Amino acid sequence: MPDTSSADNASADKLTPEQRSWNMSRIRGKNTKPELVVRRLLHARGYRYRLHGSSGGNRLPGNPDLVFAARHKVIFVNGCFWHFHDCRVGLHAPKANAEFWAAKRTRTRERDAGQRRQLEDAGWEVLTVWECELKDRSALEDQLVHFLEAGAWAKQLRKS
Repeated sequence: MPDTSSADNASADKLTPEQRSWNMSRIRGKNTKPELVVRRLLHARGYRYRLHGSSGGNRLPGNPDLVFAARHKVIFVNGCFWHFHDCRVGLHAPKANAEFWAAKRTRTRERDAGQRRQLEDAGWEVLTVWECELKDRSALEDQLVHFLEAGAWAKQLRKS
């Protein structure tokens, strides 16, 4: 059986290393299209939030995309590929440099889980919205509103 290690897998990439590096450098970490979709949806519903992990001048673990400080809730908007979601896109494994990508995506998944635990231990409720969930905007909007309003009735009762 022929060896299909890194030398053969490198040929699977149609771009030169310089082209691939340039492409990868253009991938954003903040203000991504999926994040903007979620922000617009929530803003249209009247929700206000802080961006990228700030809460009263403090940085939260993982820099959540949206912070609802008064509700003690945060939302991450994750790309399926980059955060290794259990969907078709997230499970796709690049053939070029496969070991690197497997290790990188595993570290990302572990880091995400650790940051989620830190937030929950500090009393924050956490929702992760996956890029693939943006296809059904109605279901997404329902999920977001349910997350943000859950527990609101209990707070209203305590005030009265």
